[in-house]
Parts: sequence; structure tokens; C-alpha cells
Amino acid sequence: MNSLSTSSTVSSSSTSSSSSTSWFSGIVRGRQDSFSSGGGVAADNEGPIKGKNQFRGVLFKYGPKPIQVAFKTGDYKQQVIFIGGLTDGFLATDYLGPLAIALDNEKWSLVQLLMSSSYTGYGTSSLQQDAMEIDQLISYLINKENSEGVVLLGHSTGCQDIVHYMRTNGACSRAVRAAILQAPVSDREYMATLPKTAAKIDLASSMIKEGRGLDLMPKEADPSPPITAYRYNSLCAYMGDDDMFSSDLNDDQLRMRLGHMANTPCQVIFSMDDEYVPVYVDKKALIERLCRAMGDAEKVEIEYGNHSLSNRVHEAVQAIIAFVKREGPKGWDDPWS
Repeated sequence: MNSLSTSSTVSSSSTSSSSSTSWFSGIVRGRQDSFSSGGGVAADNEGPIKGKNQFRGVLFKYGPKPIQVAFKTGDYKQQVIFIGGLTDGFLATDYLGPLAIALDNEKWSLVQLLMSSSYTGYGTSSLQQDAMEIDQLISYLINKENSEGVVLLGHSTGCQDIVHYMRTNGACSRAVRAAILQAPVSDREYMATLPKTAAKIDLASSMIKEGRGLDLMPKEADPSPPITAYRYNSLCAYMGDDDMFSSDLNDDQLRMRLGHMANTPCQVIFSMDDEYVPVYVDKKALIERLCRAMGDAEKVEIEYGNHSLSNRVHEAVQAIIAFVKREGPKGWDDPWS
């Protein structure tokens, strides 16, 4: 797989351009002078963050598709893999910058990945596709980066990805030492608060029965990014593939969907003012039930926190780091032994 170091790219282009006699060469020479005096290229000890929303690290391909690109801060043998939600890509939440710094202090790397479902691709993808691509990323980290183990950190629908991936027993899933679910909320219950959702579910169900599950929903039925009948049904229908965290699922249904997570140390971070959780849902009762279904997963309630925890960044990073230090890998052991 190809990898691209941001610092080496800058210094390489500066060197090759400095001999030019064009007007551009003066700019390049000026930059080169600042680089040599410590003003440009990131030194090894400068840390993973240059400024707000500016990360230092390595951009690399982990799979054959053009979208299968990941960005890693820090050069360590243990990685936290961030998996975003619907429409997310790089820099999906405000806590990622502070988290990268905190992880770097503990000799951990933060990895952000793009998948087929990233940005507007979620409508034509699936949890199954995401799980396969997560497995490819972990395989890359093991085989190319000598990873000693990973912790999966899911945000929003990324939580469903983690639950599904751990159920599939993917080839590299044993390298997952722990999982963190941040904002595991029900897409179905939120979508039910929007107009015409019931009619769209009926349309999607009809298309699936007709064998057209992979066909796109009509634009007039859903003006959001293109979405297949299958994915709409998965996200919005009762007991669809994505329906894992709904408050109206009984305890047996939750155990059926989440029970296998008891085999992995797991932390659930719930925002108590999550704007995507309907007001009728008892959040405290729901997080208790979710954690119990996962074999008494660690519970973290963040008072007044919104969905992405942009208003509670410090609390988010504190909880994640404490869990990673406690439950993360303690040196290399063969995931397949």
C-alpha cells in the first residue's frame, strides 16, 4: 500500500524547486529558509497537532478502492481507530484534535479512516461493507505497521459498525482489544420524528419484496444523498440491520443484537442532551439497558453533552483516555494465538 508523509512531501517539493529561476523559486527559497530554521516542516517532537483542525501525520491507502484512505497521527504500535457516523469523514468531531494529543502522550496513534460509506456514500453502502473495510484497515496496521492491537472508537452510526464488525468475527477482529461507543443512538427513533418517514419505509419495504433492494429510492421520496431501499429500511425500519440501540427493543432483543460485545472490554459514552434522541426517551434507563445487554459495559454519562460532544470535549477525551489506558493492549501478543 502507498503511504504519504506530509512532512516529507513538503521538504521534497522545496528541494526540487529551489534550483528554478522562475518567479516561484523565490517563494520556494524563502520557504526553504524558514524550514531550515524550524518554521515549516514538522519535527518529530512537535506533536500530532499543528493548529485548529490541522493534523500532522501519515496519509495512506489501506485497500484497493480509491476511497480507502486513512490518516494516522503518531508512529506507535498501538492505535485507536475512529469510525464516524453518517456523512462523516476526516475531522468528524471536535474532540479528535485533543484526543490525538492525549493519545500521543501515552504513545498511541489515532487513525481516522474513509470507507465506501463515508460522506454521502452511506446510502449505497451497508454495515457488511463497512465491516469488511474495517477488517482491511486492521490487517494493514498489523502487516505494515506491526500493530500490537487496536481500540475501536465509534461515533454515532460508527457504533453500529463496531457492533456488527465484532459479530462477524472478521479475520483481524481478535486484534481488537477494546471498543468505545460514543453516542450509540437509534437512527430509527430519530427518523420517526421526521415527516413522511412511515410512507418511505413502506416504499422501501415494497421495493425489497420486489427484489429491488439495491435500487435507489426515488428522489422525490428521499431528497437526501442517494440511498438504496435496503439501506433506508436498515436505518429506519423496526429491527432493521442498523436498529441496535432503540429504547423500544426489549431486553431479549438488545441481548440478541449486543450480547456478543460482552467478549470485548467496552465503554459506552452517552450524551445526556443528545439532540438525536427523542425527548420521550429515558436516557438514563436506556444507557443502563444497553450496558447490561453488552455484559455490563462501562457506562459514562456526560451531562449536557450534545451528540458530537463539541460542547464537552474535555470530558470526552478524559473518559476515552482513561479507558484506553486501562483496557488497551499491554504489549504484543499474537491475535491468532
